[in-house]
Amino acid sequence: MFFKKAFDDNKIVQEIYHSDRLKRYTLFAVGVILQALAFNIFILPSNMVFGVSGIGVVLKQLLGINPSFVILIANILLIIASFVYLGKNITSRTILGALLYPLLVELTVFIVPYIDLGKTEPVIVALFGAVIYGLGTGFVFKAGYTTGGTDVIKQIISQYGKKSMGQATLYIEGIIVTVGVFVFGWQAFIYSIISLAIISTITDKVILGISEYKTFQIITSKESEVKQFILNQLHHGVTMIDSRGGFTGERKKIMLCTIPTKEYFLLKEGIVHIDKNAFYGFN
Repeated sequence: MFFKKAFDDNKIVQEIYHSDRLKRYTLFAVGVILQALAFNIFILPSNMVFGVSGIGVVLKQLLGINPSFVILIANILLIIASFVYLGKNITSRTILGALLYPLLVELTVFIVPYIDLGKTEPVIVALFGAVIYGLGTGFVFKAGYTTGGTDVIKQIISQYGKKSMGQATLYIEGIIVTVGVFVFGWQAFIYSIISLAIISTITDKVILGISEYKTFQIITSKESEVKQFILNQLHHGVTMIDSRGGFTGERKKIMLCTIPTKEYFLLKEGIVHIDKNAFYGFN
């Protein structure tokens, strides 16, 4: 008697991250380098405060502590929190970026003296820095990774506090940016808010489009496996809709799933790994 082999959704994630590694690692490395350069050349001099990097900016001003050290310690603590509350699968995609980013922030400091911004308007410096940082973040996310930071806290709040990622972002970044007001004043606060909006838009544009969420429509012969993958690995719900082919008249199920744009890569690759003949679209 033959038994059907159990579907292993963890194996799908491993296969995704082991496929086309050179291309993804290159994209990831370029993204982290751009983030580090943007931080040292534009963000730190402009006193823009957001994310874990913003904590580094504040502590450098108040206590003279090296920002890269602050970012490293914060990210290590957040990696531990991620492992405890989000699990090893999500954490494994965070560790590399969380450790590499502060390292590159430290290694790229030497470039700053060679970049003379002269009398460039502070607002232009801030905006240009946000664009570069957003591009870097988009490359990192598109490669399927993150650089840790406040994204970990946002995911924890979203998962356990039953809040959307948008609400979690508002809470966390709101607190950090508000702290910046008392240290650097209202001009830095305004630059930080504008930069956050630009970074978010550029990041989403690099990944795919400019919306915060994408809705997938999936038709597959392996419905249970795809559904299991979405529920267990992405932790999102799935809606099943009865449909009939307009030409063949064949009855099929359409799976609907709305996910954050950041997770587009993982769901797309997961569908392909499970069923190469699956049809999917998104908006």
